[in-house]
Amino acid sequence: MRGAGLWQLGQSITRRVAQGDKKAVARRYFASEAELKKTVLYDFHVANGGKMVPFAGWGMPIQYKDSIMDSTLNCRQNGSLFDVSHMCGLSLKGKDSIPFLEKLVIADVAGLAPGTGTLTVFTNEKGGSIDDSVITKVTDDHIYLVVNAGCRDKDLAHIEEHMKAFKAKGGDVSWHIHDERSLLALQGPLAAPTLQHLTKEDLSKLYFGEFRILDINGAHCFLTRTGYTGEDGFEISVPSEHAVDLAKAILEKSEGKVRLTGLGARDSLRLEAGLCLYGNDMEQHVTPVEAGLTWAIGKRRRAEGGFLGAEVILKQLEEGPSIRRAGFISSGPPARSHSEIQNEKGETIGEVTSGGFSPCLKKNIAMGYVKSGSHKAGTKVKIIVRGKAYDGTVTKMPFVPTKYYKPS
Repeated sequence: MRGAGLWQLGQSITRRVAQGDKKAVARRYFASEAELKKTVLYDFHVANGGKMVPFAGWGMPIQYKDSIMDSTLNCRQNGSLFDVSHMCGLSLKGKDSIPFLEKLVIADVAGLAPGTGTLTVFTNEKGGSIDDSVITKVTDDHIYLVVNAGCRDKDLAHIEEHMKAFKAKGGDVSWHIHDERSLLALQGPLAAPTLQHLTKEDLSKLYFGEFRILDINGAHCFLTRTGYTGEDGFEISVPSEHAVDLAKAILEKSEGKVRLTGLGARDSLRLEAGLCLYGNDMEQHVTPVEAGLTWAIGKRRRAEGGFLGAEVILKQLEEGPSIRRAGFISSGPPARSHSEIQNEKGETIGEVTSGGFSPCLKKNIAMGYVKSGSHKAGTKVKIIVRGKAYDGTVTKMPFVPTKYYKPS
């Protein structure tokens, strides 16, 4: 399932369940339920009213008893707890783990201070994006990273292939895939005060992008101050046998203000924050420069290259790309993935990759790719939805201001 359809899917399921048509929901969305992988929290989701759908080979909650609109607003006002255990965490270890990883990603990994991380992109030989990932330098010989669920198989095959070649030349690097751990994302204004009840570590000293290994609710966890909503928050890698207890403790300590939240609201939150969804806003043929992620290419990497597709990417940095990712506000019905974008003369200049109605702004928002020159804020466009042209304006992202916790 592609992410741009999550919001519509959630609305469709809600309507059908409200109409009492649960058999139709089961037929349409759960036909392959027996084949789906389940996170440790699956039964917990169901017990709490989670509406489960197939996503990237997993059975995941798209929403709970509240609407996607309400869930989105509650995350911004209070907080949300997401089960993101379908994503793949892994560790690279060995004295050459950093030079090995730098062959595959655009980040200046060596330049990271221990205990800090960054968003990066795995590239291919043509400079295209294999996947985006948050990577953390735990120590000089231990890198922790999380890759997308839908990209897991190709990412692991890609890393393994290059690791074999690297080790054959004497490189010291090995890996461990953390299938014994689950991943929870706690996001929103109450994330830090709620989590503080469950750990002795002073979370006020942990800033956006930083990482710690510490005890939370009696379990040995990896904690990263990051997230996918634009809000302050954390991703918590917890041993799977402690995942349900930790989820219950977080909900309890928030006194019901932090709510379990599904993929539908996660999609609208990340769109409001102007964040890419791989498979929609990033693909194997799209470079990090075209995707607006130039900032993620380390200064040293720009000077030295040394990563897959560097020649293509460094040329785009010098000459500018032919297309660029841009944000849009539009009238009429919300734009969806593959909606055509035209200039005021009616000429096609690009297409939408993600779009929907913003619960926070009460406006239609979207992102997509347009020809360079048409990407500047304030540019008037037409967006084609169901055969009709509607007015749109190129708008700076994020649409909703981010609230990452950084030193003042």
